[in-house]
Amino acid sequence: MGEVRKIEVVDIPRAEGVNVILGQSHFIKTVEDLYEALVTSVPNVRFGVAFCESSGKRLIRYDGNDEELVSLAIEAARRVGAGHFFAIYLRNAWPINVVDSIRKVSEVVALYAASANPMQVIVAETDLGRSVLGVVDGGAPLGVEGDYDKKERHALLRKIGYKK
Repeated sequence: MGEVRKIEVVDIPRAEGVNVILGQSHFIKTVEDLYEALVTSVPNVRFGVAFCESSGKRLIRYDGNDEELVSLAIEAARRVGAGHFFAIYLRNAWPINVVDSIRKVSEVVALYAASANPMQVIVAETDLGRSVLGVVDGGAPLGVEGDYDKKERHALLRKIGYKK
């Protein structure tokens, strides 16, 4: 019976103005299908995708239309190193614009996080390989919103066009 050899916390690379989506898939065609889902979701979206193949050559497969974001996605995949893990780095779009399309990709089995916050992935290692146990997305709450905070939230959503 296998045992957990190590649990580690992996920092996900960040860049200003960039959102990151982390997930798990199950098949080599993931990279191409995620590419298609992204380019058809938002005009002018810039992105990089990297996917950890977990059998055969076990390569980090990648694609995208922005060299910097592709490099960041590859680095995130390298750091996490879990089978079938994928990282998407986005510019000119928010996760809310693409998550539904990503979920509809037939190979996608889980989404762990979608955020511009600092993120850490908790990874377990066994004799078989590595697995994502969870994702830490940003900081813990500092309190409960009050009336002013609610008004501020409502105003922000209208300012950025997500509410009428």
